[in-house]
Order: sequence, then C-alpha cells, then structure tokens
Amino acid sequence: MTTAGPTPDVQPAAALPRRVLAGYSLGSLVTGAFGTVPGLLLLPYLTDTLGVAAGVAGLLVLLPKAWDVLVNPVAGRISDRRGDRRPFLLGAGLLLAVLFAAIFAGPVGSGAGAGAYVALAFLAAATAYAFFQVPYVAMPAELTDGYAERTRLMTWRVAVLALAILVSGALAPLVVEQTGGGLAGHRWAGVFVGALIVVGTLGVYAGTRSADSRSVAAVEPSLRAQLRIAAANRPFRALLLLWIVQAVGIGTMLAGVQYFADHVVERDSGATFLFAAFVGPALLVMPLWSRVGRRLGKPVSLAVGSLLFAAGALALLAAPLLPPVAVYLIVAVIGVGYAGQQVFAMAMLPDCIAYDTERTGRRQAGVFTGLWTAGETLGLALGPGLYALVLQLFGYVSSSSGEAAVQDDTARLGVLLGFTVIPALLVGVAVALLRSYRDVIRHP
Repeated sequence: MTTAGPTPDVQPAAALPRRVLAGYSLGSLVTGAFGTVPGLLLLPYLTDTLGVAAGVAGLLVLLPKAWDVLVNPVAGRISDRRGDRRPFLLGAGLLLAVLFAAIFAGPVGSGAGAGAYVALAFLAAATAYAFFQVPYVAMPAELTDGYAERTRLMTWRVAVLALAILVSGALAPLVVEQTGGGLAGHRWAGVFVGALIVVGTLGVYAGTRSADSRSVAAVEPSLRAQLRIAAANRPFRALLLLWIVQAVGIGTMLAGVQYFADHVVERDSGATFLFAAFVGPALLVMPLWSRVGRRLGKPVSLAVGSLLFAAGALALLAAPLLPPVAVYLIVAVIGVGYAGQQVFAMAMLPDCIAYDTERTGRRQAGVFTGLWTAGETLGLALGPGLYALVLQLFGYVSSSSGEAAVQDDTARLGVLLGFTVIPALLVGVAVALLRSYRDVIRHP
C-alpha cells in the first residue's frame, strides 16, 4: 500500500446534519435485508423445502444475481442523467418490497416448477434492487466533499447496515420457525422482510429531503466513455477487485449459516443465535473502527478488518469440538472484522469518485457505483453458488419436507469447510490487492 500519486487539495467540509446522517443510513435497511436474507434463506429453502438438488439450487440463486451485473451499470447511467436520485430510491424500494415477498409466495409446492418460479421472482426483485442500490451508493460522494466526513457518513450507514443484518438475518429464520416452517413459514418471512424494506425506503427518501447535493454539471457523453475512465482509475480498479473477491467469501459464509447451524452447531434456532453473535458485537465496535481509521488510515484499517475476519473463520474449523458458546464467541470476532471491512471499503469508494470528479469535472458517480454494486452483487451471488457446489461434491442430500435431511460425515465435512476455509481464503487473499491501491486523498 502506498500513498503516492495525485492528491487533490482537501478543503474543510461542513459537518452533515444528524437528520441527513440518520436518513441516509436508513437506506441500509433495504440493502441489508436484500443483501442478507436471500443468501441466508434461499439456498436452504430450495434444497430443504422445495427438494431441488444442491447444484441446481446454486444455479437458481446465481443466475438472477448475475443478471444484475449487466443491469447495475445501466441503472447508474440512468440515475446520472436524471440528476435527483431520490425518486429512484422511492419507486424501486417500494417495488422491491412487493417482489421480495413474491419470491416465497409461489403457487407450486415443490419440484422443477417451484424452482423456476423462485428464479423468475428473484430475477425481478434483483432488477428492482439495482435501481435502488446504485443511486443509493452514489449519494455519499454528492452529499459531502469532506474526506473524514465520508467516513463519518459510512460509519452511520454501516451501523444501520449491521442492525438491518441483525434484524433481518436473525429474525427471518425465527419467523420461518415460529410460523410453522416449510412453505407457510417462508411466506411469512417474505412478508416480514418486505415490510422492513418499506420502512427503509420511506426513511431514506424522507431523511435526505433537505440534504444539499454537490453534483457536477457535466456528464460524460457515453456509457462506453464512462467505463473507460473508470477502468483507467487504478485505485478504483484495485478496490473494486478486492470488494468482489471478499463479497464471494462473505456470500459463501452467509449461504452456509443455516447448514452450519443444522449440522455442526445442532441447536434449535441456531441460525438466529449465529446472526446475533455475528452482528451484535459489530454494532458496538463502530466507534472503535472510526478511531482506528483516523490513526492508521483507511487502507490499513481495511486490511486489519479483513485479516480479523479470515482468522476467525479459520478458527471455526474447531467448531465440532467446541461448545456452542465458544462457537458464538468466535463468530463475534468474525463480525468485528466484517464491520471494519464494510466501513473502510465503502468510505474509500467515494474518495475514488471524488478524485475522478476533481480530475475530469464530470458527474459520473453513478457509473462507478454501478460497477461497484454490480461487482458486489456478482460476488454475493457466486458465494451461494460456490457453497452449493461444495455441498454437491460432498454428497449433500436434499429434502422436500421442510426439514433438513440427516447427512453423513462426508456431507457434514463439506458443510464445515464451505463455511470456514473457503471464506477465510477469499477474504484474506484479497488483502494483497490493496498493494495496488493509492490513498487518493490524504488526511486533511
């Protein structure tokens, strides 16, 4: 990691009002819920309720998300042309809430027809999500010019993101369990998460109503030209590649939570306790990560968080020999590392966007965030696909009863390795990509 290279002058920036900080961060209820619950529930829903083979289920989860890789840059381009990004948040967010509930409301109970319905409904929801997420991620570079203020804004956002992951990720499996499990339980979980998305949509739309926007008037004339400029931004390229690789690791672990709870921890409501252990401590350490960032800088702090995540994931290899309390404590360490990853990667993105605007004088945050969210979406889609492949290779047996089938020792080993070693390797190895990142704006 070096800090060499062009360094725009850093002007003192006014502090963002708390109303704007809180309002913008409420959008993370939408991104947190949609980023978490499909990865958590959809794969086991397909394999253990609809009776879809693990390998096929992985493809059904992957393909709709992969579609977003194409849609996200287009959504960025359209939102750049419109100027005001808030109408996209309102329209796409409300549509997403309806479509999310529809994913688990299929008219077919099991088999190929049920799997096809889920894939189509998920595809529609992923498209709506693209038109919410891309404008939402583009907004920080336009809400403030301050280097440190962007970290403050991201700290608020990631705190709410952690809360959204806790509420949606911990409670959705509990809703399934408490409403009868199987098809009926998943339908209620879909309604619950849809309602959470509505709350986040209305909150971010109203909360940012009075915010100033520092949009640049000139827009790059074509999408191809914008993509070419984004590709020429070396810090952005390095950060994006790191973000994608780490998203694959996080998506792999997320997909394995229910399987890990059922076949390794073997406790009732195990997925809920794992999520609480993962996210609860992360909420508490946000102020600590902010201080670490001020002391070490964003790239080094991102590396620290990533390595903490990877070390915790490897430690979970001992989970079959440990009591549940020890497993939850290790998961808490992983959650602390995850919080650092999210805060600093997302705080470095608007720095790259602002640097590009300083160089070109053009308003193209939507293209950068379109590529960013497309990469994240692809990574989070590849994660469940990779985990499903591991399950298939290790002989995991699917079920259409709404309950996980009893697995042999080989299948349980696959559950464990997919939840620990693969995420650790992906998240840890990606840190090496930071060597190509230049801290494009120095501390004021």
